[in-house]
Amino acid sequence: MEFDIAVLTQLIIDTAKLELIPRYQETERAFKADGTLVTAADLAIQKRIETALSRLYPDIPFLGEEMPPEQQQRVLQDSTTGFWCLDPLDGTANFVAGMPCFGISLAYLVRDETRLGIIYDPMRNECFHAQTGQGAWLNDQKLRLDARFSELSDCVAMVDLKRLPINLGCNLATRPPYRSQRSIGSVALDWCWLAAGRLQLYLHGGQRLWDFAAGQLIFAEAGGSLRLSDQIQQTTPYTHDLQPKVAMAAVSQGLFKVWADWIEQHR
Repeated sequence: MEFDIAVLTQLIIDTAKLELIPRYQETERAFKADGTLVTAADLAIQKRIETALSRLYPDIPFLGEEMPPEQQQRVLQDSTTGFWCLDPLDGTANFVAGMPCFGISLAYLVRDETRLGIIYDPMRNECFHAQTGQGAWLNDQKLRLDARFSELSDCVAMVDLKRLPINLGCNLATRPPYRSQRSIGSVALDWCWLAAGRLQLYLHGGQRLWDFAAGQLIFAEAGGSLRLSDQIQQTTPYTHDLQPKVAMAAVSQGLFKVWADWIEQHR
């Protein structure tokens, strides 16, 4: 399947301008069954993008975060040729609180692979995108990670502590192997900032398909190493489903091995 990346990125950028930014800090919000927030912005963005994609690519099914789970499951089961996967507002809690770390994430998936990913950060006007085998880009700049990092102590890590096993979380909090640690509350931007080389290590204990689908491709196409799995110690390849995944990553293959070994020893 061939896509016009310029058309798709412009769709995401225009949608952010029309539906997202005007609602910043001034939007209705509610809690979903899983306890997470949903706002009028989430719903409006998903509706606009789904409508536009159905017009541009009428034969490609659509899966959005704000769809009912049973409808999401049908898309996963019935789509053998590929489907769109949208997180209309990744970082909703930040958006509601007025913290400027959130974005729109769109991916095209075929079987268990992401073939295209676009993530737009409207607060910084940063549009990250990638297609399989074509590299990763930040606006018009190609991204290529620096592989010189080899020691954990030289690195800045993006770690979400609250979803990790208690023993591992305590070890990371009290005996961190890295130089410094961050958590910004947006999985999509986590992957993008890793791809841009702003951080070197990553660990997150519970992200869903729409959270990581676009970002992990962008990071991988920038040269990063990653693993997505059902559990911390699992090393078999993941498959697309609706269950939360553990994400582990580093900016080079060598650093990833050191990072994974440390986690295994301290989990």
